[in-house]
Amino acid sequence: MITKFQNLINGKWVDSLSGKTFENRNPANWNEVIGLFPSSSVEDVNLAVISARAAFEKWRLVPAPARGDIMRKIGDLLSKRKEEIAREMTREMGKVLTETRGDVQEGIDTAYYAATEGRRLFGNTVPSELPNKFAMAIRVPIGVAGIITPWNFPLAIPTWKMFPAILSGNTCVFKPAVDTPKTAATLVEVMMEAGLPDGVVNLVHGKGSDVGNAIVTHTDVDLISFTGSTGVGKQLSKDASDTLKRVSLELGGKNAQVVMDDADLDLALEGVLWGAFGTTGQRCTATSRLILHEKIYDKFLEMLVERTSKLRLGDGLLSNAEVGPIINESQRKNTQNYVKIGIKEGAKLVCGGNIATGEELKNGWFHEPTIFSEVKPNMRIATEEIFGPVLSVLKCNSLEDGITLLNKTIYGLSSSLYTKNINDAFKAIRDIQAGITYINVPTIGAEAHMPFGGVKQTGNGHREGGWTVYDFFTEWKAIYIDYSGKLQRAQIDNY
Repeated sequence: MITKFQNLINGKWVDSLSGKTFENRNPANWNEVIGLFPSSSVEDVNLAVISARAAFEKWRLVPAPARGDIMRKIGDLLSKRKEEIAREMTREMGKVLTETRGDVQEGIDTAYYAATEGRRLFGNTVPSELPNKFAMAIRVPIGVAGIITPWNFPLAIPTWKMFPAILSGNTCVFKPAVDTPKTAATLVEVMMEAGLPDGVVNLVHGKGSDVGNAIVTHTDVDLISFTGSTGVGKQLSKDASDTLKRVSLELGGKNAQVVMDDADLDLALEGVLWGAFGTTGQRCTATSRLILHEKIYDKFLEMLVERTSKLRLGDGLLSNAEVGPIINESQRKNTQNYVKIGIKEGAKLVCGGNIATGEELKNGWFHEPTIFSEVKPNMRIATEEIFGPVLSVLKCNSLEDGITLLNKTIYGLSSSLYTKNINDAFKAIRDIQAGITYINVPTIGAEAHMPFGGVKQTGNGHREGGWTVYDFFTEWKAIYIDYSGKLQRAQIDNY
């Protein structure tokens, strides 16, 4: 029998008002149905927002250290269930088990970090310009946060958003991706078990065109945190502007790893294999461009093709699998289309390029890890986000040339340079246009206590992770206390 799941509204698990559902299937074996989930609508979102608004009036008054205590309990529960959640996540979205364990661990880390922020939501005290007057600024919660998340990190990314939102005193209406509703349901179940009051977190499943749009345009939702494509993010920003919501956008990337001629080539090889084909290339931080110095171009490309061709595809639950499936049929077709585009543009296909075959792969959305050489900077495969296991290799003749090529994109999320030259490393840190720069590390591997986000069309200036995300989920309130016993007019009576 197929398991049926529900929305969570005001602490109760309920069906969508329409009773409609959608299927969630295993991308490694499309014949396997994981469950049925509510196909919700505007009416369901309305109920969730009403619940969140009512809960906010009480939750905002709970001391932040006490909210932190619940975050700590969430971290403890996720730790206990780490292996179980990782396995169900692999079954749901395909990436290999070592990666889904890391996904859960990132949520655990974020929970424990949020717990400490409950005692560290610092404000500022400053001298007043007038005698017998005190001035300070404090952080206050904002209200109801709309949380809209993607499928590629179905536990980590929701925790990046919801944990700081809730710790700050806000309440949430959470819409996960339709490809990964099971992991979202498990996360919310853990949050409730840890002791969150009813209504603080509300889970509404469904399509972005229905549930997502309803959250974004709702007049009683105060802020939106969204991770997804740049195209959707631009439209979301326009839709939210009618109600002047605060909006945080974490969008696409076309990240590059530069390898100089003095680099440790073996280390750089391990880096690009992980950066390009980890999560089957389905990360906003994935290495989709490799920029090689001309002196090591041929040698490194030969090393790369040899290793890539030996990567083992398979169900992520199998111990020997190194690359899992693409999330769904549509995304695999998109990857295939870009392979055709690369060939048509004149790039040289040197590895992969095909839908993966084999008895154990036939029921899943597997695609061969793919490499193009002789790629020119203006080719579509060098400028457009593919979100699949396709790597474009370009050639540079100097550090400056490499950085110029790296910056030649509308995106600016992650970046990487491999070199042994400390001077070159610092020049790259200064001149690369990206929110994240790694030296002798691939473009993936962000840590939960550091700022995460990008520049240019990768986002709108906000950051997730670490201490910086709390700036988004709180408002600053200025406070003046005059104990002089008389009217004092600032900028008038003091000069």
